Amino acid sequence: MELKEDNGEGVDSWKEVTLIYNAALKMIETRMDILNDEFQHVHQYNPIEHIKSRIKTPESIVKKLKRDGRESTISNMIKYINDIAGIRIICSFTSDIYRIADMIGEQVDIKVLAVKDYITFPKASGYKSYHMIVTVPVFLSDRTVDTKVEIQIRTVAMDFWASLEHKIHYKFEGDVPEYIKTELVECAKMVSDLDIRMLKLNEEILEMAREGLDE
Repeated sequence: MELKEDNGEGVDSWKEVTLIYNAALKMIETRMDILNDEFQHVHQYNPIEHIKSRIKTPESIVKKLKRDGRESTISNMIKYINDIAGIRIICSFTSDIYRIADMIGEQVDIKVLAVKDYITFPKASGYKSYHMIVTVPVFLSDRTVDTKVEIQIRTVAMDFWASLEHKIHYKFEGDVPEYIKTELVECAKMVSDLDIRMLKLNEEILEMAREGLDE
């Protein structure tokens, strides 16, 4: 499977596409590292555990375009596929998710195009995550390209569950037995309960620490 090269939006080859999207990922990752360091300096706490990033494969992009009834061209890819560049931010607690999302939204050169809050409104499968589609400016030698990046923010527990669900769907090619789907939903509830309990425990520890300083 290959994408047809064209001159859409000044991008005429897959190599240049990957260069631009990789640059966008680097910009987001660097920004997150800086914000995490600043948060540590101000609050003595790191909300971000770790960051994962990836560029969607040409095969996956073509499959998605065909599913939507679109021709497999570079310009269609850029225009219609929002998650070519994807970055996943893993944090410890659910409260960190919205804190990080707010920090991203406050960056003057990052434009938030869309948000899907699967924390407040989980999918029927039990999937939880906070999704943002943003654009960041990639500065090349002769032009600036506003580039879309999908950002997913979730806790360690949510990420573990989502990783297992993805492996299961891949293994069964989307035709997952009902009893496994039911078990996944139950596991998602357990993950949610764990996140709530861990957040409450962390808040109690922080409160005890504050009381100790006040004595």
